[in-house]
Amino acid sequence: MQTDPVAVIGAGPAGLAAAHELAGQGFSPLVLERTSAIGGLARTELHDGYRVDVGGHRFYTHIQPIQRDWQDMLGEDFLTVRRLSRIYYNNLFFKYPLQLRDTLGNLGLGESGLILLSYLKARLLPHRPEESFETWVTNRFGRRLFRTFFQAYTEKVWGIPCNVLRADWAAQRIGKLSLASVLGNVFLRRNGLRTLAEQFQYPRLGPGMLWEKYQRQILLHRGQFSMCEEVLQLDHDGRSVRDLRVRRGPQLAVVPVRQVISSMPLSELVACLRPQPPAPVLRAAEGLKSRSFLLVALIVNRPHLFDDNWLYIHSPAVRVGRIQNYKNWSREMVPDPSRTCLGMEYFCNRGDELWRMDDQALVSLAGGELARLGLAAPEELERGFVIREAHAYPVYDQDYRRNLDLVRGFLGTLDNLQVIGRSGMHRYNNQDHSMLTGILAARNLLGQQNDLWAVNVERGQASVPR
Repeated sequence: MQTDPVAVIGAGPAGLAAAHELAGQGFSPLVLERTSAIGGLARTELHDGYRVDVGGHRFYTHIQPIQRDWQDMLGEDFLTVRRLSRIYYNNLFFKYPLQLRDTLGNLGLGESGLILLSYLKARLLPHRPEESFETWVTNRFGRRLFRTFFQAYTEKVWGIPCNVLRADWAAQRIGKLSLASVLGNVFLRRNGLRTLAEQFQYPRLGPGMLWEKYQRQILLHRGQFSMCEEVLQLDHDGRSVRDLRVRRGPQLAVVPVRQVISSMPLSELVACLRPQPPAPVLRAAEGLKSRSFLLVALIVNRPHLFDDNWLYIHSPAVRVGRIQNYKNWSREMVPDPSRTCLGMEYFCNRGDELWRMDDQALVSLAGGELARLGLAAPEELERGFVIREAHAYPVYDQDYRRNLDLVRGFLGTLDNLQVIGRSGMHRYNNQDHSMLTGILAARNLLGQQNDLWAVNVERGQASVPR
């Protein structure tokens, strides 16, 4: 029935963008979120006055309508932040984006020469076929630079060898990055690549500040939010989703729907369909793996530790992969100027040994590694807390493309169901591309025919139709 709502599953960037667009077009969307927080993977968590950005989110986009929305929503609260980041490798810190004197000084002329020879060899004799992340990077940078600046960190993040990780990930995330672009940045100090951008914008109180404004706008236009409500089942008749079965505390509720826009993990969405899809589709959905994420926030009794916004830790001697310094994103993230709050990021699989560690053990691990890296003394660590994300990074393994194509084919038979966002599409999008999928999905309800899967296929080609 036309009186049934348009349901938006998930209140992350994609879901909020979809609901905001719908509300602005006269719909009254119903946003269903299984947690008590909005913002999804880009939320801000508040603990004892300390604001923690789950993952660290630069606001940098080439999609002008989204940039305008961010600016209009935040106004003077949208800060411009100078980017400072470094790579920790071989007990040394390398500035990133790379700077010639710093890089040569750390590597030495001999190693730099070997890297150049390795690059020339790769250009003359590229690896074919170019199917894995390893071959993709090696063909553009040479094997020696791949091993220096790409291999250890990438395998720490994904938990699989670089020759198993598909080249699709590199093409999507760093598709225009090459040694030429890096050297151009070194010598000319200008480029249009997100990876090498030297400044970005950031909400004064973290990303959650923006999502709260989106929520207020949606509510102002008669949208609804149902928080702490988990979608357990999507009932369909083979052509359309008819209703959702939702857990509301101890109760189960049936929500009739006319349209569904979903950002819930794609594997979970398929498992929730009733009647169930054919067995090959179910197996394909189960084969879509996600990498999990642990953020251990540490409060350190020192006003200043380092100038960087974040550090990439390539050393295999420690398990931490990246370290955020929230005070260097915005001073108001940290309530006490005599303290520093760091986000120690660990990548794992749900259910593995690291995931199962209790919070105190994780705080001890992170504090010990912080000391081993020489960034803070053990006695300076005051306390910490842990944030867990089960579905953080869609894994592009050897089977993901085949599995994804099979799932997409089945979901295409349901005419009122669209999937959006990083987890909802099993695509490693940034928040602006995730938001764009939500906007385009909403506009499809107005008669447009936007291909959501075309967003971020090639970087820089995303746009918003009028």
